[in-house]
Amino acid sequence: MSRTSVNPVVAEVTERIARRSAGTRAAYLARVDAALDKGPARGRLACANLAHGFAAAEEPMKAGLRAGRKPNVAIVSSYNDMLSAHQPFRDVPEVLKKSIVRAGGLAQFAGGVPAMCDGITQGRAGMELSLFSRDLIAMSTAVALSHDMFDAAMMLGVCDKIVPGLLIGALSFGHLPTIFVPAGPMTSGLPNGEKARVRQLYAEGKVGREELLDAEAASYHSKGTCTFYGTANSNQMLMEVMGLHLPDATFVNPGTPLRAALDRAAGERAVAITASGGEPTPVGHLVDERAIVNACVALLATGGSTNHTMHLVAMAAAAGITLTWDDLSDLSAAVPLLTRIYPNGSADINHFVAAGGTPFLVHTLLKHGYLHDDVLTVSGRGLWRHTREARLDGDAVVWEEGPKSSLDTDVLRPADDPFAPDGGLRMLSGRLGRAVVKTSAVRPEHRVVTAPAMVFDDQADFLAAFAEGRLDGRDLVAVVRYQGPAANGMPELHKLMPALGVLQDRGQRVAVVTDGRMSGASGKVPAAIHVTPEAALGGPLARVRDGDLVTVDAEAGLLEVDVPDAELEHRPATGRAPHDVEWAGTGRELFSGFRAIVGTAETGASVIRPLPAPTQEAPVVQPV
Repeated sequence: MSRTSVNPVVAEVTERIARRSAGTRAAYLARVDAALDKGPARGRLACANLAHGFAAAEEPMKAGLRAGRKPNVAIVSSYNDMLSAHQPFRDVPEVLKKSIVRAGGLAQFAGGVPAMCDGITQGRAGMELSLFSRDLIAMSTAVALSHDMFDAAMMLGVCDKIVPGLLIGALSFGHLPTIFVPAGPMTSGLPNGEKARVRQLYAEGKVGREELLDAEAASYHSKGTCTFYGTANSNQMLMEVMGLHLPDATFVNPGTPLRAALDRAAGERAVAITASGGEPTPVGHLVDERAIVNACVALLATGGSTNHTMHLVAMAAAAGITLTWDDLSDLSAAVPLLTRIYPNGSADINHFVAAGGTPFLVHTLLKHGYLHDDVLTVSGRGLWRHTREARLDGDAVVWEEGPKSSLDTDVLRPADDPFAPDGGLRMLSGRLGRAVVKTSAVRPEHRVVTAPAMVFDDQADFLAAFAEGRLDGRDLVAVVRYQGPAANGMPELHKLMPALGVLQDRGQRVAVVTDGRMSGASGKVPAAIHVTPEAALGGPLARVRDGDLVTVDAEAGLLEVDVPDAELEHRPATGRAPHDVEWAGTGRELFSGFRAIVGTAETGASVIRPLPAPTQEAPVVQPV
């Protein structure tokens, strides 16, 4: 591919991230390089330690581990057989082990990580554990790798918090080459637009539970990732554009010959990118400032999940890189919107693949200078490798030149003929704080709403008001507060959207402002989410009252309340977050410590504190 100069905004944002992160990134790389210089850690294990590491292995694996000459690959998986996205991983570890052995390596299943489904926990107490599970997964990944038996790692994960958690954990072992193995989306079921229509009819009381369940079961119908473009599929897109997947591996359906061939190829590649394999590719070097910006660009160009305004910040921090919402906002103003995938259109992820998929997306973004090509990937240097399509040649996977034009411009557009000139996410700021809004599914005529506030401290209270008709016939901004990380774990509030959609369709001007989340399924109603500072930490949302005139302006980037500054500042807070004794049940009490230390949404909503840059008084600590 011919070289194209990088878009000036993309270049400037990348450069300022690098300048801002210089100290912490250098300290992180010093730790990575110190571990690399010492060679495989298991070579330094005492005899008793090493014997424990291969005690359960069978020959010839045991002899190979004892000799220490072959690279040993850790497999970490989020498999469980309840969740459709993770069920396909059941047999993958054995497939990977065989391919790794054929390639001259060894492999051990190092550990599992939890995987919960936001689709099951929506509107329920379990959803209040969802965001916290990301950092728990990162810690679980670190535990799996902490035995120092490994030369490389393979991460098996798909959905919401799982992939970010796996990457954060992997980056704490940045000297290990690491490949992410996707499971792929389920085949297309009930069209997403029809599913949304039935949900709204149910919210209006026009269909019953059986009709709703029939529609949902026809939509979520088999193994694989949900087909709408939520956080799960956004995760997968980002991993590929960061170079952590094999090219075009991301959206191949499970249970197909090509999916199996890609799994085998991933195992072989894991051996190749170890030091002894000849192409050492430490994940800590791969995930650099350019890779992070590439991920941001891919998210914005596809109108991806708002959850990644937190996850990308947290993942970057794990590599010593400081990413801010201002970086995302500036990129969003420059990066065109190239896809229409539900909820930003009627197509699903399989339609996106048929239109040219990730190979064409990467091609057009590279061609027009929106992505950095000169990056490390698990397939070699150069993001151009991800413009190729995966194909079967017998039982093996080969990569061929991908499409150079979209096969369906209703779903996927080239960068010089976009659906919109800017990305699908915008940042808001004003006297109510800072927030994120997903605009790609919101029609232009609905992007600016000024209306009286109706204040709720729980989404159940909003839904009760809707059911009782108290929201009928009025313009309103629903302020749903005490939903931030420190309040109750920052649940997603999808249950609000069907009701708000009904009100909007009736001609009412409506919007929602919340310190909670909406994620990739944010719909047609403007939603100012992730408001920071959150109400539980004294943010202005705690002082908003019913009737205050609130403005959500996604065009100008404003989040305002028409109350004099002095009055707003001196108003007493009303409402409150649940006390620890109230925040119990469904395991929530086990996470009460997380609420006490979690960071803000803008800094990644993490309980994991990034290490500061070293000073003369605090030199870089070298690993043992």
